Amino acid sequence: MAIAPILSWEGLGLIQGSGWLFQDLDINIGPRDRLALIGRNGAGKTTLLRLIAGQVEADKGKRSIQPGTRVVTLEQDPFFTGFDTLLDFAISGDDAPQRHEVEAIADQLGIDLSREAASASGGERRRAALCRALASEPDLLLLDEPTNHLDLAAIEWLESWLQRYNGAFVVISHDRTFLTRLTNATIWLDRGSLRRKEVGFGGFEAWEEEVQKEETRAAEKLDAKLKIEAHWLERGVTARRKRNQGRLAKLWEMRAERAAMLSPTGTAKLAVAGDGSKTKSVIVAEHVTKRFGIEDNERTVIRNFSLRIQRGDRIGIVGANGSGKSTLLKILTGELAPDEGSVTLANTLTSIVIDQQRSLLKPDMKLRDVIAEGSDWVDVRGVRKHVQGYLKDFLFDPGLIDARVGTLSGGEQSRLLLAREFARPSNLLVLDEPTNDLDLETLDLLQEVISDYDGTVLIVSHDRDFLDRTVNLTLGLDGTGHIDVIAGGYADWEAKRKQRTAPVKAKAKAESAAPPPPPPPKKTKLSYKDQRDYELLPSRIEELEAAIARDEAAMADPDLYTRDPKKFAALSAAIENARQDKEAAEERWLELAEQVEG
Repeated sequence: MAIAPILSWEGLGLIQGSGWLFQDLDINIGPRDRLALIGRNGAGKTTLLRLIAGQVEADKGKRSIQPGTRVVTLEQDPFFTGFDTLLDFAISGDDAPQRHEVEAIADQLGIDLSREAASASGGERRRAALCRALASEPDLLLLDEPTNHLDLAAIEWLESWLQRYNGAFVVISHDRTFLTRLTNATIWLDRGSLRRKEVGFGGFEAWEEEVQKEETRAAEKLDAKLKIEAHWLERGVTARRKRNQGRLAKLWEMRAERAAMLSPTGTAKLAVAGDGSKTKSVIVAEHVTKRFGIEDNERTVIRNFSLRIQRGDRIGIVGANGSGKSTLLKILTGELAPDEGSVTLANTLTSIVIDQQRSLLKPDMKLRDVIAEGSDWVDVRGVRKHVQGYLKDFLFDPGLIDARVGTLSGGEQSRLLLAREFARPSNLLVLDEPTNDLDLETLDLLQEVISDYDGTVLIVSHDRDFLDRTVNLTLGLDGTGHIDVIAGGYADWEAKRKQRTAPVKAKAKAESAAPPPPPPPKKTKLSYKDQRDYELLPSRIEELEAAIARDEAAMADPDLYTRDPKKFAALSAAIENARQDKEAAEERWLELAEQVEG
């Protein structure tokens, strides 16, 4: 028996400008659907989400919703004007959630809702909007780029919440890992039409290629001009995916080489090839330490860090907000000096920084002006190209050469900025959160451009899948000053962390579930003190683990250091002390256990 939808649209149509943006779309959302909404930048995904929510009036069609269904939207850019604090925003309006529900979510997300709304960062606003949306007890949750401005810890928390959530949701996101883990069906908005397949995002690429093969066969019946003008992008995307398979194979080789270089034997072996241009060090960091604050408020964000960055390295920098990623990036690029140690940059290093701040783009500028300053030709790292051809390389219709920047969507503007910056000559590329506002096809393009870039790349990103597809070395910051150096991507760093913590957790769990009974005194030959330690240490280890987890959760607040540096310093010290005490307690108990077993 089919389950009745909780919300549906029949024959949905919307006019935009001089034509139809959508026409005759049918949408059905079931009570347990987890839908990925896929489409290019500018296809109308956010508009469709607002139509589903009833926030936009359609030009045709019928919207039906089950009585009592509560629809809640997490907008990409919530409106905070007029609210004094983040809490005021979260509990405002007739349909606002209960204050205690909002505050409960805020505690789990590590956000102080008493912060002034006007001065709050993008991450704080995103968390406040999440608190409001999730605490509203929705039956249908509409999520527009929910992971933007969130750090890895917050993204993982949101994934866990949505996995337990009993309602339905529709999500727009560029985060492939997020979509793959959570969705069970996909709706694909493409050139005004809407397709649906009962497969999560993990199966989308295979489905997309099937559809495009069918369209290619149909296109063969058209004349040559129509095939070129209407289908160049589809063929390009398919070909790009095939090329990316080769690039991924190359990336595995780079990771294997880097893993060898990180080992003692590998370092000696590869030192012989140090004169080759491809293995020349371009940035050398030796015993770098960086602190902020003074005396009791002092915080060490980088502690005794050393690394040789080779020409051609693609390095990802990951960690929670406030862990020191931006500081590390500034030190590695020479913008900030370390307190201890040294950083040496190659004399020939020429860098460009892409941080997705679109201040360089003015609404009245033409695309031609942005790329080539009004000319028909642009020099792309020494190669002369026509502007229309170069725009096509970045997935723009060549006919948009004289379009105004203000007519582009946010994602299209980000793509245009990438095109402008990649044309400049450089041998060091610094990308700070480059994936925000980009659609999946543009992410494929960015991956391709980075792979073909003949230089070194530093990437700060929370997009796990993008890092796994792009980098050969990952620097993971934990907020205490320690930096993991891992040959591989985010998944490799995550595996390393789990490997490091799993044995201790498993041992503590086993001890908690069934602590070893104290053997008879005559057989153990333990002193009274040893016997007491043997009996009490398992519970002490559990207490220390709970204290570490509690303090680490408090430190996950990205603005804790700015708001209360003394508390941050105290928590950092407490975590370090607790870890040392736990290690000592574990070693002591193991020694006693060996005596008992003997």
